[in-house]
Amino acid sequence: MRTASVGQEQMEGCHRIFPSLLSPPAVTPLVFLADGLAAFRAFLKTEFSEENLEFWLACEDFKKTRSAAKLAAKAQRIFEEFIDVQAPREVNIDFQTRELTRRNMQEPSLSCFDQAQGKVHSLMEKDSYPRFLRSKIYTDLLSQTQRRLS
Repeated sequence: MRTASVGQEQMEGCHRIFPSLLSPPAVTPLVFLADGLAAFRAFLKTEFSEENLEFWLACEDFKKTRSAAKLAAKAQRIFEEFIDVQAPREVNIDFQTRELTRRNMQEPSLSCFDQAQGKVHSLMEKDSYPRFLRSKIYTDLLSQTQRRLS
C-alpha cells in the first residue's frame, strides 16, 4: 500500500470522513489510516466514483486556505473540476445543490462548498463505504495489517 504518498492532512481528513478506517483498534492509527485511504481510493476507482473522495479531500484542503488571493482561484479550480456540469470529474449532486454552489462562487468563502461536500459525504457514507467494508480490497487490507503487526 502507498502510505508515503498520502499526506498526514489527507489521513486526518479521511478519519473525519469515516472513523472506522482506524479500525481495528490494535492497529497503529496513522499507518492503517494511510493504507485505509489508499484502499478506499482504489475501491472507488473500481466503481468509477473516485471523484467523490477526491472532491471531499479537495474541499478539506480548500478550507485550510488562509490567503484571500488564493481562495478565489482554488474555489474556481474545484468548481470547474468537480461541480460544473460536464466537469471532468463531476460529482453526483442534485440541481439545487449545484446551483447554490454556483451562486456561492460569486463571492467564494471557506464554506462555499459545504452543502455539496455534505451531499457527497452522505452518498459515500450510505452507498460506497459500506460496500468498501465488504470488499476484497478492505479484507485484504485488514489481513495485511494484522500480519504487519504480528
